[in-house]
Amino acid sequence: MLKVTLFFATIFGILALIIWGITSYLVVDDIAGCARPDTLVPKCAPADAIVAVSGGDTPARAEEAIKLYLAGWAPKLVFSGAALDTSGPSNAEAMRRQAIAAGVPERDIIIEGTSADTEQNAVRSFALLNDAERLIVVTSPYHQHRAGLEFQKVFGNTVQIVDHPTQTDHIWTKTWYLTTTGWWLALSETVKTFVVSL
Repeated sequence: MLKVTLFFATIFGILALIIWGITSYLVVDDIAGCARPDTLVPKCAPADAIVAVSGGDTPARAEEAIKLYLAGWAPKLVFSGAALDTSGPSNAEAMRRQAIAAGVPERDIIIEGTSADTEQNAVRSFALLNDAERLIVVTSPYHQHRAGLEFQKVFGNTVQIVDHPTQTDHIWTKTWYLTTTGWWLALSETVKTFVVSL
């Protein structure tokens, strides 16, 4: 009985370590612990713009970017992403409408509605923000590390890319490891992120 208990305890411990490792690798939040933007604290310094990329839970990504804007983290919001259904508005346009409904002035919103993947999000955002020095990139938790790496590659080392994932996401919850979708996203994003980091 003791051997069986030890066996299952070991398996549980290994699984818990794997879950913790994947979560720590994928979910990056550079402004965690910052109650508000603060020019005196480098980590909490405001940015030139907040970029939200679409995909997954797009409304949650837009909502998080809008919250940051309304809290004074940056004077501009950039929404990037095409829609799978090209007969309707782009995801960027849908996010723009969400922001306006939340009280964001239209003049402070820039949209880029043609990007079909994360690399294109970065490249086409660069064309709009090539004079920026500090950007906050917002996406879903499972996608955050890879998105930050993609943006850093495109913008270069002269621009500080600040990662900040959504706090809620209907596709990726804090108990992602209880669903097959969670495991699929975790494993596929871990591989993709590793490849981008090379």
